[in-house]
Amino acid sequence: MVVVTTKVSKGKLVAILLILAVIVGLLVTLGSKADQEADAAAESALTVSNNEERVAYLQSLGWDVAEEPVESQEVRIPAELPDVLVQYNELQKSQNFDLTRYAGKTVSRFVYEVLNYPNSAERFFATLLVYEDMVIGGDVTSASQDGLMQGLQFPTGH
Repeated sequence: MVVVTTKVSKGKLVAILLILAVIVGLLVTLGSKADQEADAAAESALTVSNNEERVAYLQSLGWDVAEEPVESQEVRIPAELPDVLVQYNELQKSQNFDLTRYAGKTVSRFVYEVLNYPNSAERFFATLLVYEDMVIGGDVTSASQDGLMQGLQFPTGH
């Protein structure tokens, strides 16, 4: 067994303890801030437990949609997102959603016909992704083959 002893002055000991106290304080503050952000994200998550609540959510964003979805299905988000989903997730992140949190999970996909897309004769559809009754993503897309895809917020200036 090896024993090492060191002589430390009171001033150095106080300085070391002060530095440790600051480090612990920073770690607690950063941890608390991360918890607050996670809590805020959970609070802002929208619960939509039925069709009426999903339609009301889309209406709250400015969309008039058909009362019933044209399509609803269960889809699995892959454990590793392929490139096309990585790009789609960038759109989701711009709306404060993040599909990587749901990688490997099965989610519900609801598609509604949009009745009021501004200044367009094309057909548009609003898609909501829902996990355990929470909206976790979505988009508004034109039906044309090379059409527009945007976030869920109604276009401004229209």
